[in-house]
Amino acid sequence: MYLPGTDLGGMRADLGELPLGAVDANGVAWFLQGMQGWDSPELRAELQQREGDHGAWHTPGYLAERPVSLTGTIVAPDRAALEDAMDRARAAAALEDVLLVVREHIPRQAVVRRSGRPVMEYTTDRIATYSLMVTAADPRRYATEEQSGSTPLASSTGGLTLPATPPLTLAATTVSGEVSAYNSGDLATRPVLRIDGPVAAPRVYAQYEDAAVRALLYAETLGAGDQLVIDVDAKSVTLNGTASRRRFLTAQWPEIPPRQTVRFQFTADVYAPGAQLTVTWRSAWM
Repeated sequence: MYLPGTDLGGMRADLGELPLGAVDANGVAWFLQGMQGWDSPELRAELQQREGDHGAWHTPGYLAERPVSLTGTIVAPDRAALEDAMDRARAAAALEDVLLVVREHIPRQAVVRRSGRPVMEYTTDRIATYSLMVTAADPRRYATEEQSGSTPLASSTGGLTLPATPPLTLAATTVSGEVSAYNSGDLATRPVLRIDGPVAAPRVYAQYEDAAVRALLYAETLGAGDQLVIDVDAKSVTLNGTASRRRFLTAQWPEIPPRQTVRFQFTADVYAPGAQLTVTWRSAWM
């Protein structure tokens, strides 16, 4: 008998609600003995032969989708529990998006879908083997910890008010209007930016460590309570969760390079105290 919640040692991953490498709440032990494809996806690149010269030219390289094969053994208290576990394994490799979380030293995750036939084979009336094939369309392995930062528009208040009588006291408060985002991974990651109104013609400038700048310029006005979400990966611009505003955005789609910090600077035509920028991102690995 296995105690629910027990870690079985070795590899550990969660496919949706399925605790591979651990014992679930029903006392079923899910041994994870193989996880092929999590190390790295294939590369999409070509070499063009140099005409009249030695060698070839490299074309840009991109990662392909990430297929992952999960294999192991199920040990259940009885036949009924085993059959239920096999049903749950088939359901976990879903036709819709499901989260695969791999419990490494730095836990990482990917959104996957079923990409092959689940294979279950009985060994005894309490033991069976399983093989699940899933694929992540986005090959990046993301940190399970989502990071975010928020800022109002840049402003400065206080300071010296004239006329003044000595001794003089200078008390000024400055808000930078900036969010710093660091990617601790080894592959560029793409943030999601949310702008809360009211604000007229908001602008976001992504300042890189090499002094390069990428801009996101929105041409319309956001009213009080409006939320504009800019998803850099999807290249979408959505107002209040429903309306596309892509045509009103001039965008250079900033990414956060690996092991670098990008400073997102929030400005507008006119200062509005209720306006706010929120940047959300996850570190990413190959």
